[in-house]
Amino acid sequence: MATALHLLKGSALSVALPVIARQLGEPDVRVIVVLLHDAPAPPLPDTVLVRRLGDDLDYAELVDLIFASEHVIAW
Repeated sequence: MATALHLLKGSALSVALPVIARQLGEPDVRVIVVLLHDAPAPPLPDTVLVRRLGDDLDYAELVDLIFASEHVIAW
């Protein structure tokens, strides 16, 4: 299963959400969203793993996620 990792700062939600929705419709794609800084949590289905840097994810774990993901998109 391929992993798509989205790093969201919050300023590009209107562009990121349609891309995330399209990836959710693809078979065998796992979507993970990491909220950076004070980015608001967007409305996402329960199938999306949402993590927040600093709250439940540290920098070392973020680096691990980046290297474990097939697609990494910074918004």
